[in-house]
Amino acid sequence: MESLKVKDYMNTRPVTFDPKMSLSQALGKLLLSKQIGGPVVDEQRKVVGFLSEQDMIHKLLKVGYHCQDTHNVQDCMRPEVLTVTPEDSIIELADVMTGQKPKIYPVVDNGRLVGIITRRDVLTAISNQIVDCFKHPV
Repeated sequence: MESLKVKDYMNTRPVTFDPKMSLSQALGKLLLSKQIGGPVVDEQRKVVGFLSEQDMIHKLLKVGYHCQDTHNVQDCMRPEVLTVTPEDSIIELADVMTGQKPKIYPVVDNGRLVGIITRRDVLTAISNQIVDCFKHPV
């Protein structure tokens, strides 16, 4: 089980956001993606922040109330982002995720975003391993 790697279970096409994008545009992208958040990346695909549903709710309530889309992603994102690499162990990541850590981690290789991995992806990896454990030869 130690050989399970992030690269084997990560989503290589996650929703991403531009720091200058309006919050209403970001909301549309987020809802279409069915993700609960995503990395904010610059032109070189370097992760500069993370935007989640929770981060957006307060500011979007004001947008809806005043009908003014005056905020952008940069105003709302969290600039400190925990990341993992494609070669990281799923088991080690699962251990980290047992605490109050993020539910989604950007996967970065050579400083650039290459995907994301979620708690559900980690659970899928563990489930696959459990199924393999209980297969009996016929």
